[in-house]
Amino acid sequence: MSTARTLLIVDDDQLLRHALKEQLSLQGDFAEIAEATDGRSGLEQAKARIFDAILLDVGLPDIDGRRVCQDMRDAGVRSPIIMLTAADSDDDAITGLNAGANDYVTKPFRMAVLIARVRAHLRQHDQSDEAIFVIGPYKFHPAAKLLTKVEEQKKIRLTEKETAILKYLYRAGGKMVARETLLGEVWGYSAAVTTHTLETHIYRLRQKIEPEPSKSEILITEPGGYRLQA
Repeated sequence: MSTARTLLIVDDDQLLRHALKEQLSLQGDFAEIAEATDGRSGLEQAKARIFDAILLDVGLPDIDGRRVCQDMRDAGVRSPIIMLTAADSDDDAITGLNAGANDYVTKPFRMAVLIARVRAHLRQHDQSDEAIFVIGPYKFHPAAKLLTKVEEQKKIRLTEKETAILKYLYRAGGKMVARETLLGEVWGYSAAVTTHTLETHIYRLRQKIEPEPSKSEILITEPGGYRLQA
């Protein structure tokens, strides 16, 4: 799992927030875990940046969590949202799922079960057409083969291979990926494809995404392979 992932916890229970943050940090799944104590703050944070996943309590002090979930979806948030609730009824769960939640977990829950569910939704989301990732100053839309730099209204079109390279490197979470591994994942194991082919695509990618292609700050060359700067 990517070490660059981010999580937002929206819950007014301070003890639970801290316990979740501690356990999820220990697991190494998320590089950054943000917190919100009410619905308005959680919604503003979710609208301001992309989180890889959101844990959202139903019983918030200001706005019903299901309303917050719906507002997040209406604002364009596509990350997995897992709702936490003290209520254990089918109607309650159905209402939450209809609001746009990906999952519904009843309190008290086992931490290992919640973490497993979060991981499962992350894997599923990574494969979906709605997935959006942050790479340096860009938002990466793999399904659209597109990088966007919102503040500059800049759009960068990518080829299928360039998209596949960035997607695989992103999932490595800042770790180096060997050239042979990238070749196998992007092109398949074909004798006709050489490392020169990969190097050519890396060169073209840098021309598109690096402020100074000769001084790579995003797509870094390492001995034997490449990595994305987390």
